Amino acid sequence: MPTPGPLELVIILVIALLILGPGKLPDVGAALGKSIREFRKASSDVQEAVKVDVDTSPLPATPPPPMNAPGAATPAVPITVPEPVAQAPAPAADAAPAPADPADPTQTASARSTNAADSPITAG
Repeated sequence: MPTPGPLELVIILVIALLILGPGKLPDVGAALGKSIREFRKASSDVQEAVKVDVDTSPLPATPPPPMNAPGAATPAVPITVPEPVAQAPAPAADAAPAPADPADPTQTASARSTNAADSPITAG
């Protein structure tokens, strides 16, 4: 919407003068000026409230205290690392599987169950 030019402002003032009269026109102008001033103040307050001050400077690096220092905190629970479990090497793809021994604890349950079907003992 284009802004009103000087001719439009004169027409608006003449209409306001005819409607309000010469006695009330200064009071209306003062009230209008005061309301515009309060509106500008409120909008600047909102802009200041929305403005966020962010500090992007890097923090100074502080090294952690050594674990054997007198004031250093000790962990409440001792840390234990499990020992690695040794695994048997996988058989070659072309090698025939060895027969499973049900009494051998090193064989897996699946190897015992597949070879258990080959055993002569059957459940009755």
